[in-house]
Amino acid sequence: MAPTAHLFCLLALLVVDLAQGIRGSLRAQDPGPRPLELKEVFAWFQMQFNRSYLIPAEHARRLDIFAHNLAQAQRLQEEDLGTAEFGVTPFSDLTEEEFAQLYGNRKTARGVPSMNRMAEYEGLGESTPHTCDWRKKTDVISPIKNQKNCACCWAIAAAGNIEALWSIRSKPVEVSVQELLDCNRCGDGCQGGFIWDAFITVLNNSGLASERDYPFQGKVEPHRCLAKKYKKVAWIQDFIMLQEDEQRIAQYLATHGPITVTINKKLLQQYKKGVIKVTPDTCDPRFVDHSVLLVGFGRDKPGEGMPAETVASQSRPRRSLPYWILKNSWGSHWGEEGYFRLHRGSNTCGITKYPLTARVVPPKASLVSCPP
Repeated sequence: MAPTAHLFCLLALLVVDLAQGIRGSLRAQDPGPRPLELKEVFAWFQMQFNRSYLIPAEHARRLDIFAHNLAQAQRLQEEDLGTAEFGVTPFSDLTEEEFAQLYGNRKTARGVPSMNRMAEYEGLGESTPHTCDWRKKTDVISPIKNQKNCACCWAIAAAGNIEALWSIRSKPVEVSVQELLDCNRCGDGCQGGFIWDAFITVLNNSGLASERDYPFQGKVEPHRCLAKKYKKVAWIQDFIMLQEDEQRIAQYLATHGPITVTINKKLLQQYKKGVIKVTPDTCDPRFVDHSVLLVGFGRDKPGEGMPAETVASQSRPRRSLPYWILKNSWGSHWGEEGYFRLHRGSNTCGITKYPLTARVVPPKASLVSCPP
């Protein structure tokens, strides 16, 4: 049975209090926070995210990990310079190593294609709008997917890019992520990959089948590529890498459509909502291990997402915060209904390192316009 709204509110408040208590306990090296309250919150977490553990020793181990992650969430909350909230998430009973193994890229970025970053492209002279959100245009952004235990963020992000471009310039499609996994040129689709692996696979196979014909399984069976069995519903001409310039990335996004980026996912395990803004020491922009789809940008309103007492205590009003909108692949129950936001203008978590996009045919004669 789901917790009542009253219980949910009480537990939410308790989580914040516990996180602060746990962090203080770790600093003081005392025996820890109030055991009964922590166990109650952990029981709520298990119920909320359908977690069960077979033996008492495993339950005790996961409880310790849960307590550590609450303390980590509180530390991130203290370090964040934006409006992000960190706390209990579906991954709160996983160690950092387990989370990286399940949801990060298990491969290093070897074999980066030899390509020049696009310095000039159609529409460069156009002014960049203040806001852009491709989710507002019908059929451009497909529903949030859940990669589960398959490290295939790279394939989901690339598929989302191709779907968006086809929907903008031709017709709505939903392409097969499973085909990218089964037919991946590197042969280990659930072990991680990079966006260029997906695009090269599409080029090698002369397109992609539909999601309906070739559905996602969340696993890969050796020698099971069925690319020749199904009709292609989308294909690409080539792919390009944009410059490491957030202004130009925003301009391309607004005038051409969503693009893929690869970021450092370190902060996402504890992320709940809001705009993440941190220093490079907290989220190293040189190390990127998670691919997502960049679907828009905007600015928050001063005080948005902040407690009223925090806003009232500020000596002077905070300036509005520019942000990117990114589509993740961990299901709609994570983050902001499957999405998250990063600060725009500071290369947060390495967002400018690998901005890639496919180019589709047939091209539209004129530039497209992103909904504000």
